Amino acid sequence: MKRLQTKTARLIAQAFERLDYQKLATIYCDEGGEAFWKDRREPCRTLGIALAEVLLNRLQSGGRSLYVGAGVAEIPMLFMEALELERHVEACNLRVLEVPVVNHACKGLPLRISATDACSARGSYDHLWTVSVLNDPEQYPNVSALSYGRANPVTFNPHAFLEERTKIMAVAEACLKKLAMPALVSTSVEEIPWITDWCDRNRIRYVVEEDDYSTAIVEDPVCLIRVGEK
Repeated sequence: MKRLQTKTARLIAQAFERLDYQKLATIYCDEGGEAFWKDRREPCRTLGIALAEVLLNRLQSGGRSLYVGAGVAEIPMLFMEALELERHVEACNLRVLEVPVVNHACKGLPLRISATDACSARGSYDHLWTVSVLNDPEQYPNVSALSYGRANPVTFNPHAFLEERTKIMAVAEACLKKLAMPALVSTSVEEIPWITDWCDRNRIRYVVEEDDYSTAIVEDPVCLIRVGEK
């Protein structure tokens, strides 16, 4: 198994040093943000590096990746793809306050995150990263509650759920139709149904791999889905 080069690991560590954790505290938490980042900062880096090394062994050099919802947690993967595999990386994040914080940490490197949605990305990609995006509790509170088993049957709003589901399916369509087959999709375990539903409706073969990988911020395990293999 290939490991990250020492230089790449050092640059990742420097990026985490440059992050403005006071700003991140207010972005991620209504209260207790400083304690949150004191607890999650190092696991975010180390677990991110572990996942970056998984992708290092799965992706081809010179390909194209689309990262949806890219933020602090995605820094190790973005660095690995840009520096070691020399891949073209498009990264976007609708959390507009987080974007300049991460871009400052990545200053001097050949990658930037844009404060746009995935629909603005052009071209095709052989790797899609969408982790904790299609079940984001801020964007889709009803879908998230159902996905995580927190929905209260007395107060659950089915009409709001249907509206959210329609929006999510549109986002999934916008992202997945950009895939150049065969492709790899990195997603959270809870988001698997949205990916496989799109594949089933479009009669595209897929394999959901058995292994999953830990994450530090939202703690949703990440899995890999091989899409469009013959």
